[in-house]
Amino acid sequence: MRHDARLDLLDQASERGTLRALDVAFARFLAAQDAHAAAVLPLLGALVSRQQADGHLCLDLASWEQLAEEFAWPSNWRALIAAATADPTSLTDSILVASPDAGDRAGSPLVLDGKRLYLRRYWNHEQRVALAIGRRLALSPSAPPQLAEQLARLFPAEASHGPDWQRIACALAARGAFTVITGGPGTGKTTTVVRLLGLLQTLQRNHSPRPLRIRLAAPTGKASARLQASISAQIAQLDVDNDVRATIPSQVDTLHRLLGARPDTRRFRHDSSDPLHLDVLVIDEASMIDLEMMSAVLAALPDDARLILLGDKDQLSSVEAGAVLGDLCRRAQMAHYSPATADWLRQTTGDDVDAWVRADAAPLDQHVAMLRQSHRFGAESGIGILAQATNEGDVTRVRQLLSRPHIDIAWADSAADTQRLAELVLDGGASRFAAPADGVSPQGYRHYLEWVRRERPRADADATAFDTWARGVLQSFGRFQLLCALRHGPMGAEGLNRQVTDILHRAGLIDASREWYEGRPVLVTRNDYNLGLMNGDVGIALRVPDENGRLHLRVAFEVAGEANEANTRIRFILPSRLGERETVYAMTVHKSQGSEFDHAALVLPDEASAVLTRELLYTGITRARRWFSLLAPASIIAHITQQSVRRHSGLHTHWEAFSE
Repeated sequence: MRHDARLDLLDQASERGTLRALDVAFARFLAAQDAHAAAVLPLLGALVSRQQADGHLCLDLASWEQLAEEFAWPSNWRALIAAATADPTSLTDSILVASPDAGDRAGSPLVLDGKRLYLRRYWNHEQRVALAIGRRLALSPSAPPQLAEQLARLFPAEASHGPDWQRIACALAARGAFTVITGGPGTGKTTTVVRLLGLLQTLQRNHSPRPLRIRLAAPTGKASARLQASISAQIAQLDVDNDVRATIPSQVDTLHRLLGARPDTRRFRHDSSDPLHLDVLVIDEASMIDLEMMSAVLAALPDDARLILLGDKDQLSSVEAGAVLGDLCRRAQMAHYSPATADWLRQTTGDDVDAWVRADAAPLDQHVAMLRQSHRFGAESGIGILAQATNEGDVTRVRQLLSRPHIDIAWADSAADTQRLAELVLDGGASRFAAPADGVSPQGYRHYLEWVRRERPRADADATAFDTWARGVLQSFGRFQLLCALRHGPMGAEGLNRQVTDILHRAGLIDASREWYEGRPVLVTRNDYNLGLMNGDVGIALRVPDENGRLHLRVAFEVAGEANEANTRIRFILPSRLGERETVYAMTVHKSQGSEFDHAALVLPDEASAVLTRELLYTGITRARRWFSLLAPASIIAHITQQSVRRHSGLHTHWEAFSE
């Protein structure tokens, strides 16, 4: 076979680690398919593949120089790409690249849309998501009768210093087929959606005997369990009639379970040919939804169904490609309401949003509501102030907050401080925090392991007693969580889990001389539909009696109840039956999304990397309810606060074409 000099650059990039083996293989495939293609095309194909792995939907040819600096491209690479970007349309001379309107190349592996180069599959997903949401935006807003009266009932008039954004969110959702409700931790997203569901069912009852078919979902098992617990507690307090309250669901599914995931395939049982049977779909933790999953959700959604997305726009985006919630909320901070929307809100809710009216208001903006008041973090909360300063990229303020003693923040200027790590793991590093007014101090893992021994039922106790004990162990474990940025390396999840295991073993709290021991916490890393366990579920190994009263090691999980059951239940599973799982004293921040802990401790590596962004730090901080600990060098804190991730996408450009 004749040597192809065009591929030498790819081999060099692979040796340096700039490209993955998969990226190089894709480039070689392109070169083999069209030997006469421009010399730069295989290189661009490899870069598109690499961009997708880094979470981008496309390769933005308009900003290739920034990427060149990040990857330290050699001058000959830059010369090739500079020539291609001077006239991107020349790339479509190859049969491998299609323009959006090139129907004769529907099977081409690459698509050039303006100056954005896509893998065909992701361009298709982006088009489907944009068109599906666009169709909902194009529908004329229709406010149900008696909306103002019911909003007044659910949101009694109170003295306030500004608009009631929860009430505004409910009003916008009640008149539209598509709504996004975003807000930081403690801003009341769940409270808002419970009131919204009560509002929608009440309005439905006023003109129809059939209640709305409402389904609730979240991306992971952990997120769905948390939403289910929160909703169940709030429904009973909702100011609606009893028959309405009975129609508000508390069962929350994972998106995979909702759509009917099929083993060993990316396809789902529910799609456009077999849509979901529902009138309203609410999805929590929407920041975790990647583009492909959003495409699947929208394909399975009936045309006349209402879709409501909840999430924090400032959290980390999905592990897979795309940042759908981020694209939807690009302008949420300033709202960008039109005069017509502002007038309607004033008449319907009594809220004045004139300060959020903008001349360049777009249709999407009229369907987005941002909750702005945190009920979890007060004005003096160190965690709340630190999260805000991080979100704003204010390095000076972040350093000031970390450098002084606080009742809910503690910082150590080194991730490799083994003594500090041991203090944190065992007892939560309580001595590092300022004395709390209520006398309650943060805890580490010693607390749940002592609970295992102290609260263990008698050997002859019934199954209910062991269920109660296991639930208590799981809840006690969930009060503290060690977080990290990476999977690999000494400061990654793998290295930290080994260190923590050794610390607890030497302290006599666990016997880690074998793989499975009582107290071992494990994280499920792949959905197991046979066992009913989802990616992200956490269990703890405990000794429980069998039918003959003999103690055996089982892994206890708290799982959702059956359909129409509000409560969770405990399942004990043989360790040998568990598929892909890992020890979870430490978990990545990505894995922690959808969870909250009384005390969250984040360990960052000593060296900067592209993974370390302010979104990661913000997400780690906001996993904490009462205490936050940070182990990180000052230089890394400066780096991470200044570095923000922006995923390349063309999704937001599509909705501008739809008129209000």
